[in-house]
Amino acid sequence: MEDAEYDLMDAAEDRMWWYRAVHARLLDVLERRPGRPALPVLDAGCGTGGFLRRLADASPRRAVGLDYNPRAAGRAAAKSGLPATGGTVNALPFPDASFGAAVSVDVICHAGVDEAAALAELHRVLAPGATLVLNLPAYAWLHSAHDRRVHTARRYTASSAARLLRGAGFAEVSAGYWNSLLLPLMVLQRKVLARGDDHASDVAEFPRWLDRVLHGATEAERRLPISFPAGGSVLVAATRP
Repeated sequence: MEDAEYDLMDAAEDRMWWYRAVHARLLDVLERRPGRPALPVLDAGCGTGGFLRRLADASPRRAVGLDYNPRAAGRAAAKSGLPATGGTVNALPFPDASFGAAVSVDVICHAGVDEAAALAELHRVLAPGATLVLNLPAYAWLHSAHDRRVHTARRYTASSAARLLRGAGFAEVSAGYWNSLLLPLMVLQRKVLARGDDHASDVAEFPRWLDRVLHGATEAERRLPISFPAGGSVLVAATRP
C-alpha cells in the first residue's frame, strides 16, 4: 500500500469498528484452533500492528509481525512491543516450521502478492499441525475505489477460498462469510456513494455514535449461532498437515 494508507491505518485501527471486528474473529479462531501453542504466531502482513497489539493483550503466546513496508513494520513493533520485520509473503524470511499459527488479513488478495508463492511460503514456515487463518475480501463484483486505493487485485467466495487452500496443501479447511448484516450498507457505499476513481478508501475514523452502531452489528452477528450465506469478508481457517 501507499504510505498515506498506512497512515490512515495507524490512526484508525485501534478504534475503527472494522478492525476491532476482524481482530475479534481472528482471536476466536485461534482460541478454537490454536495450532501449536508452544510456537509463535506469525502476522503475515501486519501493517502498523493493530492485531499484534490485540494479540499481545489477549494471549501469552509469542508472536512476530512481517510487512512489506519496513516503516509500517517499525510502527507495528513500537505499537505492540513484539518483533516485526520488513519482508514479503512471497519469500518469507523465516526457517521452515517456525510457527505454530499464522494469520493474514487481506494480504493474499493484494496486487503485489503472488498467491501461489505466498501460500507455499506460509505452508513452509508453519509447523505440522499449525493453523492458518486468512481474512479475504468477498465477491469480485464488490471491487471498488477502496480496492484501487489499497491495491486489492482479487476478491473471493467462501468456496473459492477453500479450494485455494486445499490446492496449496492445507487440510481441515473451513471457510465462511462475516460482516453479513452490514453487507447492504457496504454495497451502497462501494457501488453507489463512493464508486468514482477519486474516492478514498473506507479506512477512516467514524463519528463515535456511528462506529458504535456498526461495531454493535458485527458483535451481534458474531454471537449468533448461525452462519450467513453471504458477507463482506471471507474468513478461512486450515491446518498445515
